[in-house]
Amino acid sequence: MAPTAVAFDLDSTLAVTDRSRTALLAEATETAGAPSLAREDYLDAHGRHLASETREPIFADLLPDDASVAAADVADAYRRAILDALEPVPGVAEMLADLRERYRVGLLTNGPVVAQRGKLAALGWEDRFDAAVVTGELDAGKPDERAFAALLDALDATPAETVYVGDDPEMDVQGATDAGLSAIQVVYDGGPGPHPAADDHVRRADMPERLPDVLTGG
Repeated sequence: MAPTAVAFDLDSTLAVTDRSRTALLAEATETAGAPSLAREDYLDAHGRHLASETREPIFADLLPDDASVAAADVADAYRRAILDALEPVPGVAEMLADLRERYRVGLLTNGPVVAQRGKLAALGWEDRFDAAVVTGELDAGKPDERAFAALLDALDATPAETVYVGDDPEMDVQGATDAGLSAIQVVYDGGPGPHPAADDHVRRADMPERLPDVLTGG
């Protein structure tokens, strides 16, 4: 079946930061006066709080009990650091506009509501999608099938007619295919390698030009 809907991951797929998330986390903890935190520990805690309003529960898990700074303050500093560094992949905004002439276009992004909705606002993308789903508003995040079901409901689409585009092998590719969607993996230097479950792969720098052809089998 030819796709009638295409949906995207946000971070590292459609938008990137001009410095590493490790550097941004270090910048945020220093700004807030918090002890330094390992990026790996942050990702573990983030994975436990995909259905939350803010990053406060993440940092509450990470900060020691005797920390002199509140988790909410560290969360706010990290949010501000990311927004300051966030930028769209070149050509993506135009690609989304072109795709909406032929497909229902959606977004499914893991993370707290305030953080992810804030990114869309900062990018000026609040109206770029027919449906934008943030897992902080759901009972579960990717790769849980319930997250993809919520996306499909919002797009009024079936799994068989929907293609999901993202960079993460487990969250995006395996999650989408387990939910019955086709998956196109976005790859880039320093990122995860191609996943065998993906129906196709596109390089991030080439995505705005290449993806429309991939969607039509070109």
